[in-house]
Amino acid sequence: MLRRTVAVTVAAAALGAFGLATAAPAAADNPVDVGQTQLSFDAGPEPIHRGRTLHLRGKLKVECSDDYVDGLTYVIRSDSCDDQERWHRLGWKEIDILFQPKGSYRWHHVESVRTRGDGSFSTAVRARWSGTWRAVFDGARHLTPAEASDYVKVYGGNRYDGDPVRPGGSGR
Repeated sequence: MLRRTVAVTVAAAALGAFGLATAAPAAADNPVDVGQTQLSFDAGPEPIHRGRTLHLRGKLKVECSDDYVDGLTYVIRSDSCDDQERWHRLGWKEIDILFQPKGSYRWHHVESVRTRGDGSFSTAVRARWSGTWRAVFDGARHLTPAEASDYVKVYGGNRYDGDPVRPGGSGR
């Protein structure tokens, strides 16, 4: 019985030492590269009259990097960067659309959209008030966050009433 206890203790100690010996160098030798993202965004047409359709469009891209593309994160339809390419499209990622009325310091979440396979996204809203529209990519595993904004002047708009999308809303 004593032999069995000693054998199990020695085996467990050896296994534990092996686990510690292999875990520490692996963490130190494997730095994580982060893909630098870029978000382009346009709200138009501008200026626009109140009640007309405002188109919000953009594109999300990730900077080409051999370490990044070769295995840390899957980039849709992109296995490697060509010599002349600097950016790859980044598909199927969530983009938040926000609105800040002129004269306000508060951002209102309008909606969330997903990029298509080519990295582009679009949505349409009714123009109600002058203000800044912003598209935000919060980042993802191994991807940096990115954002872009565009100010739109709306003609014929009354004072802001609290809801960037629905007329007469209270912001709820």
